[in-house]
Amino acid sequence: MLKNYDELNDIHIDVLREIGNIGAGNAASALATILDERVDISLPRVRITDFDTAINALGGAETMTVGVLVNFSGEANGMIMFLLNMEDAKNIMDILVGDTEDDDNLLSELKLSAIKEIGNILGSSYINSISTLTGLVINISIPYIAIDMAGALMSVPIIEFGSVGDKVMFIEESFSAEENHLKSNIIMFAEIETLKIIMERLGLDI
Repeated sequence: MLKNYDELNDIHIDVLREIGNIGAGNAASALATILDERVDISLPRVRITDFDTAINALGGAETMTVGVLVNFSGEANGMIMFLLNMEDAKNIMDILVGDTEDDDNLLSELKLSAIKEIGNILGSSYINSISTLTGLVINISIPYIAIDMAGALMSVPIIEFGSVGDKVMFIEESFSAEENHLKSNIIMFAEIETLKIIMERLGLDI
């Protein structure tokens, strides 16, 4: 009986990677609609890793990062966090809302609202990929946005899910549009019971 992420075998991890790949494709399509231009995505790197490795991949615990958190619940429970470094966050904010008089102020309400919506749409792309593959009914919370050090942002899933293990699904993506490039990271953590249901729905023993 599966008790934590450490007990996932190679087949289970491959299934999670495939969910990540499908979600990344959905995210590229959503981003293309938002930017109104073609968006290509590099083959996403999807891995199951521990919290410390994920934090280091974000640039280290003290790296300032923009994070958008979306919780999901219903027949599947967990959270998704969309993470951007400060430079990419500023660039995409400028694309969405244009140059404004407070261009140097990353905390402007308009820009934060724009990046929160991006995180919400991209995070939802992954949830929808799970729902489509499994037929599960999944509800998505309103998005929450924060600008903080990567270590502080990652403390949220650590506190909420650390009791069932220190592993998360960590997805690195690079989106390329006609004139814009964006690198993002997605952290996804599903409860153990949710993992069991997903695997069972896909015909795998767990």
